[in-house]
Amino acid sequence: MLDAQQKRDPLECTYADRYGMLELSCAALLFDMDGVLVDSQAVVKRTWRRWCERTGVDEVTVLRAAHGRRTMDTLQTVAPHLDLSAELRWLEEAELDDDNGIVAIPGASHVVVGLPLERWAVVTSAGRELAIRRLEWAGLPTPACLVAAEHVNQGKPSPEGYLRAAVDLRVAASSCVVFEDAPAGVDAAKAAGMRIIGLTTTHEPDQLGSTDALLPDLLGVKVREDNGEVVLGIPTSGAF
Repeated sequence: MLDAQQKRDPLECTYADRYGMLELSCAALLFDMDGVLVDSQAVVKRTWRRWCERTGVDEVTVLRAAHGRRTMDTLQTVAPHLDLSAELRWLEEAELDDDNGIVAIPGASHVVVGLPLERWAVVTSAGRELAIRRLEWAGLPTPACLVAAEHVNQGKPSPEGYLRAAVDLRVAASSCVVFEDAPAGVDAAKAAGMRIIGLTTTHEPDQLGSTDALLPDLLGVKVREDNGEVVLGIPTSGAF
């Protein structure tokens, strides 16, 4: 739970009565991509469904395992008997060619467009090329710091990606706030020692585990700079 009386060490949470929002000061904001900045559910489901039809793997099992995780990690879980390198190439090529239905999550553009480059990053289970394309298709900027699937040895729920982003931004992990929509990502951010804002865009609230706040999307979220810090404003209805 976010504590309005918490001391700055290194984060400070205070209620700003004039805005009716919970304000959280931090060094940087880290965003998952799919389900947080970009709504890609249609293409993800469509691609996995096509793959299941050609391989005979159970679609329900795949979709339950896939969201928020690297494609290779999902393949190792659901289809270890297949040629995983070949299947990975097929899936990557299918997604790179499909922009149908890719849109920004409500409020995403307003949140990230004004952020200084050194104050935010994307940490995604997608490959770098796909991440850049999806951000572009959704009309969103590509951050200077983009940690993608091929940049880590272990994908989410390992904290490696989020810890790498903190290092690249030259900030303490404990001074970062993460926006996540998937259980694997929430677990990764928690293991990294970061604050977590959960978005219920792809999962029910009780599936997300331990977060510091829950929001339906990024509408109503405000960001500003104050003495070199990022001040994040969260609607009080989302704080708990």
